[in-house]
Amino acid sequence: MKRIQITLLALTFSLLACVQTVPATPTDSTESITHDGIERTYILHVPSSYDASKPIPLVLSFHGGGGNAENQRRVSGFNELADKNGFIVVYPNGTGRLDSNVLTWNGGACCGYAAQNQIDDVGFVRALIAELQSQYNIDPKRIYAAGFSNGGIMSYRLACEAADIFAAIGPVSGTLNYAECDPSEPVSVIHIHGTDDTHLPYDGGVGDDSITNVDYESVEESINFWLDHDQCAKTPKSANQPEVRIEAYDECASNSAVHLYTIVGGKHAWPGSDGPAGPAGDEPTQAISASEVIWEFFVAHPKP
Repeated sequence: MKRIQITLLALTFSLLACVQTVPATPTDSTESITHDGIERTYILHVPSSYDASKPIPLVLSFHGGGGNAENQRRVSGFNELADKNGFIVVYPNGTGRLDSNVLTWNGGACCGYAAQNQIDDVGFVRALIAELQSQYNIDPKRIYAAGFSNGGIMSYRLACEAADIFAAIGPVSGTLNYAECDPSEPVSVIHIHGTDDTHLPYDGGVGDDSITNVDYESVEESINFWLDHDQCAKTPKSANQPEVRIEAYDECASNSAVHLYTIVGGKHAWPGSDGPAGPAGDEPTQAISASEVIWEFFVAHPKP
């Protein structure tokens, strides 16, 4: 009996040694955290290359209004980039009257349930990041937010109220709609938007196909705010690609930058995705991959 116990003990230590040397496989798990009395959920993707001894970047990807985390995972395709480039990506869920559908973010003037009920989404994101930092070796200089439509609007609000955390944001088809925006420090911004967006118009106002009836700020107003806040030189480097105009303001405070990708003729969509982001979304252009462009920008703009 004693010999069997010794053999089992040796086998256990051997298996533990194997577990420590074999890298984990990529996993997606649905996790939850309670904030402000509300149970909030998110999808977590950790690449197999994760090494706890090395700080890793973190990207939060926010779904559009009426969507959810699973939808944003599909639309953005960030999982593949995370595995290839070695970063953790999280897809948080907004709130709504239903458990997992028709969810929104409180981005300020928009949208839906979250804005109407003044949900503390900034506090939720802060709590979520603190939770992740307790579990993983997150690089505090490389924490980023991207989002589509209402999720893009949310990323702007995070830049306003959590500039101490976020190095850069990547809103797609979403503008700055938070009147109290007063960032504590520079935040880099890459904004992607279609000129023919009829849900959240490029030039602002109420879109012809808007279901929120919000009078949105324009792309120009959003960009100009960050050019002023980040103290950027007002003359950009410009480039034109098929369907895409690029304006890059790289001479900004604290090595920050502001880039604008205008999709000429583009509609309410995440460029490069496999289809519309939802019932209210449009067919995306394949002229660029928004996710790849955003990640390349993030890599180039950590906190100083």
